[in-house]
Amino acid sequence: MANIEFVWWWALFLLPLPLIIHRLLPPVKVAAPIQLPFLPKVNAQSAPKQTLLRVLATLIWLCLVIALTRPVWYGDPVTHNPEHRDLMLVVDLSGSMTQKDMKQGDEYIDRLTAVKNVLTDFIEKRSGDRLGLVVYADHAYLQTPLTLDRQTVSDQLNQTVLGLLGSQTAIGDGIAVATKTFVDSDAPQRVMILLSDGGNNAGVLDPMEAAEIANKFDTTIYTVGVGAGEMVVKEFFMTRKVNTAHDLDEVTLQNIANLTGGKYFRARDSHDLASIYDTINELEPISDAVQTWRPQTEWFGIPLAAALLLSTVVLILRRGFV
Repeated sequence: MANIEFVWWWALFLLPLPLIIHRLLPPVKVAAPIQLPFLPKVNAQSAPKQTLLRVLATLIWLCLVIALTRPVWYGDPVTHNPEHRDLMLVVDLSGSMTQKDMKQGDEYIDRLTAVKNVLTDFIEKRSGDRLGLVVYADHAYLQTPLTLDRQTVSDQLNQTVLGLLGSQTAIGDGIAVATKTFVDSDAPQRVMILLSDGGNNAGVLDPMEAAEIANKFDTTIYTVGVGAGEMVVKEFFMTRKVNTAHDLDEVTLQNIANLTGGKYFRARDSHDLASIYDTINELEPISDAVQTWRPQTEWFGIPLAAALLLSTVVLILRRGFV
């Protein structure tokens, strides 16, 4: 009952109106009945029928007044962000993303798993933004078009696997596919977060050329370079230092960010990666413009239908069909 509201509640003051009229108006003079001794008396049998008619008439009036109050049922509040930001996530699926050099706690996990863990939390926080997902390796692919459904984007991200798009790194194509989704966008802000652990060695478009196109469409690109860099690896009875991020092209990622007004970040472990996305959350705050509305259903038809049904019953009784 908490979701029901009587919009015109003041109509309830009409409930005693028939009783007031009955009290104020003079009684109707009824002609004395003609008594015929040879006809059966029906007064005793008609008394219950008259009482039933009065009860039905009272119920009809009650239903009409309730319908007049305009009862409305309100659903749960629905929140809508009238001003949204379009944010594309561009994720590297090259073969090097299998490298297990991202420290998480006391163990090392592969780069793609670390990215999924951090991005899932990042996506959950972007309430009000339209999110999309582009993955790239030998070529780029639009995994999830721009949508307000964050759960779908998160599910699509966690379903990605390595090897489906090849093993190379087409950074330029990834930027181009993401930019293409912004062409028909009317969002006041367009943001791209590009993640890579290597250098551009595939695709048909140079990364800087793709960044220039993105810049023409007022797109800000934040770039993230993934890879632990120098780390000590144990091999049999000896240890040696290796650079797990030797393929990372930080210069290009830095130039892409500078050209579009973004920023370049370096992630050497899972903690760095999480901190980077927290920083991006602060640099691109979520809009506070929110509209809330509640779906409503008019229920005045229910008491009106009841009044019509009761009126039909009264008509049947008055006509003597029962």
